[in-house]
Amino acid sequence: MTYEQFAKQIRRETLRCMNSQGSGHVGGSLSIADLLSVLYTSHMKADPRKPKMADRDQLVLSKGHAGPALYATLTLKGFFPMDWLNTLNKLGTRLPSHVNLNLTPGVDMTAGSLGQGLSCACGLALAQKAQGFDNYVYVIMGDGELQEGQNWEGAMFAGAHKLNNVIVFVDNNKMQIDGMTSDVLSVEDIEAKFKAFGFVTDRVDGHDHAIINDAIVRAKKDTTVAPHCIVLDTVKGKGVSFYENLGPSNHSTTVTDEQFAKALDELK
Repeated sequence: MTYEQFAKQIRRETLRCMNSQGSGHVGGSLSIADLLSVLYTSHMKADPRKPKMADRDQLVLSKGHAGPALYATLTLKGFFPMDWLNTLNKLGTRLPSHVNLNLTPGVDMTAGSLGQGLSCACGLALAQKAQGFDNYVYVIMGDGELQEGQNWEGAMFAGAHKLNNVIVFVDNNKMQIDGMTSDVLSVEDIEAKFKAFGFVTDRVDGHDHAIINDAIVRAKKDTTVAPHCIVLDTVKGKGVSFYENLGPSNHSTTVTDEQFAKALDELK
């Protein structure tokens, strides 16, 4: 299966998951589908039969409200049954609105308040190094999330401790719940900021699968003993035209039966 085919599958199942309750964090879930396609096709060392294996690669979805995209990816990879997608955020679900490592196979870190993911990833990365494992801790962060100060404490720690097993992805879709990030509180220049904390940085088209893959390969091959940050320029709601056209309103919006059917037509 190609990256493009898998990314479309992820988008379809992401929207199916949110359609089960009629709404969800559509925009930021769809904008990371291409990254998830590349990661779980070519890079994540993980086994759905042994989701807790000690030397696995780990993924920290710091922007945890985009959980439906990760849930879609994990179920397509066989971590849990497909029909779980129909239980999103319902009483007794194992797929809560924000990802929870105690509930969902394949989820490596719980997310709640934004801005905590990189700090958690630093702890995971240190633990992996201490045990002598040769693996990676991937972190997916939102651009609006970078307005939280704890991110920069985590970045300072990662750089100071030369955590070269950490690769951060910033989903730079330039929107957040209250509007454009440039209007609310600009986070640019993201590359320069991470570089100042000791990261090796890169910036690529976040919807070009080959380019995303090349950036990850470069980060892994780099002999610099430092963490990496790959800024992904993305479109919020990518893949479904009417969600893309909503602008910042697509942060959390409806996924009615009619909208879901129209989206599926576009994602054939």
